[in-house]
Amino acid sequence: MVLRDGARKSLWQETVTGFLPAVEPKQQHFDVVIVGGGITGITLGVELQRSGKKCVLLEAQTLGFGTTGGTTAHLNTLMDTPYTDIIKNFGLENAKMVATAAREAINLVKQNVETYAIDCGFEEVPGYLFSQNETQTSELEDIHEACQKVGVGCSFVDELPVPISYQKVLRIERQAKFHPLRYIQKMAEVFEKEGGVIIESCRVTNTGKGEHDIEVEATTGKFYGQHVVFATHIPIGVNLIHFRCAAYRSYAMAVRLEDGQYPEGLVYDMYDPYHYYRTQTIDGENYLIAGGDDHRTGEETNTNGCFLKLESHVRSHFNVSQVVSQWSSQYFEPADGLPYIGHLPGNPENVLVATGYGGNGITYSHVATITLSELILTGKSRYENVFRPGRIKPVAGFTEFVKHNAEVVKQFVGRWLGQDKLHEAADLASGEGRLVKYEGESLALYKDDSGVLHAVNPACTHVKCAVAWNAAEKSWDCPCHGARYSVDGEVLTGPASRDLEKIELRTLVDKEENA
Repeated sequence: MVLRDGARKSLWQETVTGFLPAVEPKQQHFDVVIVGGGITGITLGVELQRSGKKCVLLEAQTLGFGTTGGTTAHLNTLMDTPYTDIIKNFGLENAKMVATAAREAINLVKQNVETYAIDCGFEEVPGYLFSQNETQTSELEDIHEACQKVGVGCSFVDELPVPISYQKVLRIERQAKFHPLRYIQKMAEVFEKEGGVIIESCRVTNTGKGEHDIEVEATTGKFYGQHVVFATHIPIGVNLIHFRCAAYRSYAMAVRLEDGQYPEGLVYDMYDPYHYYRTQTIDGENYLIAGGDDHRTGEETNTNGCFLKLESHVRSHFNVSQVVSQWSSQYFEPADGLPYIGHLPGNPENVLVATGYGGNGITYSHVATITLSELILTGKSRYENVFRPGRIKPVAGFTEFVKHNAEVVKQFVGRWLGQDKLHEAADLASGEGRLVKYEGESLALYKDDSGVLHAVNPACTHVKCAVAWNAAEKSWDCPCHGARYSVDGEVLTGPASRDLEKIELRTLVDKEENA
C-alpha cells in the first residue's frame, strides 16, 4: 500500500508497495527540472533521459500520491469534450490533431509496456458510449459523425456489455486500460537506470530566472534547470491558468461481482456527470471499477453521500458481492475543453506546464509527454498550437480579481485559543470537521477519533479563499482553485505551496499554570 491525498485508498494504492528512490542527488544543476511525480512527470522524464537530457524529478509527497493514484485509468481516443465541440470551437484540422495525439498517446503507453516489460495489466479494448433517451441519441449520432471526420474508428452496434437499458450504442475501437501505479513505478525504475534522479518529500515553493538557468526553490534546497516543467496538474503561484481551470472531484469504487459477469471494454453513459465502468484483473482477481457523481471541489457538503449514491447506482445494475475499495480523486477541467500543454504564461519561455486534462488525464499525460519532449529537444512540436497555454487571453480586471481573492479571508491574528470553550462552541462529533466562528474569527476545526481538536486558519494560502470540509477524504478543500490540506493544514494538492496556519489550542489549566 502507498500513501495518497485523502483518507480513502484506491484499488491501485492497495495493490502496490511504495517506491523507494535508489539514486542520491549529487548535483543541483540539470538540463530539466520536472515538478510532480505522477504519470506525466515520470513518463516525460523517461523520454527526456533516454534522449540525452539530465533530469531531476521533484515530488512533494511520494510517487502516485495524487491524481495518478486515484484515476480509474481509462485510455481514450474518445475524449470527454466531444469532437462535435472541438470541431466547433477549434476547427476540423485541430480536432484531427487532438484525435491523432490521443492515438499516439495510447501507442506510447503500449510501446513502453512492451519495451520495458511492465506487468501492469495493459490491454487494448473497445469503448462503448450509449444513449438512454431521444436527446442523448441525437447527440450520440452527432458524435459518431464527428468521430468519422477526425479519424476515430467507431460504429453503431446492437449490444452493450453492461446490464443497463439503452437506446443506441456507439462502439469505439482500440481504447485501453491498465494498472496506473504499477506502470509508473516501473517507469520510475527505468528513469533512474537511464540516469534520472527522483527526490520525494521535496515541495517546490518558488521559481525564478537565475543568472543562466531557471532557479527552483524547494523544501530540500535549490535546483537549477535549463527547462522547468510543472507536471503537477496545476502550477504553483498565481497564474491566468488558475482562472481557466476548475477543480472537480470524481468518485470511484471497485467491487467483486457474484455472478462473475465482468464487462468487456470501457463503458460510458451520457449523463452530466456521466457514469463509467470497466474491468481490471489484478493478481488473478477481477474487479469491476465504476465512477461518477462528479462535482466542483469544495461545493458538495455531503461528500460521503456521493459514495452512497454511486454504490446504490452500481448495485442497481450489477450483482455486487463485495465492495473492495471506494475513493475520490481530483481533476482540473479546462475552460474551453482542451488541456494547456506548453509554455506557462507569464514565465520565461523555458518554463513549461501540463494541466487542464479534464477526465482524460491518463491519455493527456502521454500527449503532454510527446508535446513537451518535442519542445524541449527541438524547440517545436506538432501539437504545440493545439494545446498552447498562450491561447488564454488576459482577463479584464484580472489584477483586481486576484486582489479580491487575497482579501476574502483575513489572516488569523491570535496564535492560540482556549480549548475548553472551543469544545463547547464547536460541538463537533468525532471525525467531524467544520468552519466555526469563535470570538469573531473564523476557524477550521476537526475533532479526531480520540476527541482531540485540530484547528487551522481556513484561509487558503494560494489566494486566501476559505476552505471547505471534505468529510469523505477528511481534508480541507479550497473551492476556488482546488488546493487541498490535511486536518493539520499540510498541503495535499496544489496550487498552494504553503501549509495552512496551524492554531495552537491550550486548556484553561495550562493557562492558569503559566500565569
